Parts: sequence; structure tokens; C-alpha cells
Amino acid sequence: MSFWVYILHCADNSYYTGHTDNLDKRIVEHQMGEIEGYTSTRLPVKVVFADEFPTREEALAHERQIKGWGRKKKEAMMRGDWAEVSRLACKKTPFDPSTSSGRTESRRSRQTGKGAV
Repeated sequence: MSFWVYILHCADNSYYTGHTDNLDKRIVEHQMGEIEGYTSTRLPVKVVFADEFPTREEALAHERQIKGWGRKKKEAMMRGDWAEVSRLACKKTPFDPSTSSGRTESRRSRQTGKGAV
């Protein structure tokens, strides 16, 4: 038995990634709006990528990997542009989770007047 990872292009120009053991049936279900959720509210959908795997575990792992990628990386993979996929994998995005004012003092040190240790 084969398992598939697939990507659908939705009417709102977004992508949906899923996996299945019956690609033809699943695509028809998506296109008919029979699968409640993301794609049923973004019809019509069109298959833009499908890849076959020997086990469900491998298909699920690949689906999860793709879902973690940005749009440009997904589109590079769909084009078969592996050099671009690799380049995008190495690209670091600046990430600053801080929402503070940028002060380096802790709240306690401001309250006590003592510097941070």
C-alpha cells in the first residue's frame, strides 16, 4: 500500500498540505467540499503537488515538515528547485520575541534600585 503527501492550491491562493492512502478519492472529497474544514471554505481546489511514500509514518513526517515551511520554500519544492529549497532552509529569519522597551534592568532591580546581577 502506498501513502501520499499532497498540496492543494485553494481559491484564496493559499496552500493546503495533507496525506492519505487513497490520493484520487481524497482529492475528489476535497473538491466536492466533503471534508469539513480548511479546504471546504476555499473551493475550488487544485492538486499542485503529490509525492508517494511506502509507509504512513514517512508520509506524515513529510507532511509535517512541509507544513513548517514558508510559501516560497513550498513553491520551490513544487517546481523541483532543490537548490532554492536548500538555500531557503539555511536562511535565518530575524526573530526577537521581546515586546519590552529594550531596558536591560529587571523589574526587581528597578523596584529596589539595585542593578541587575
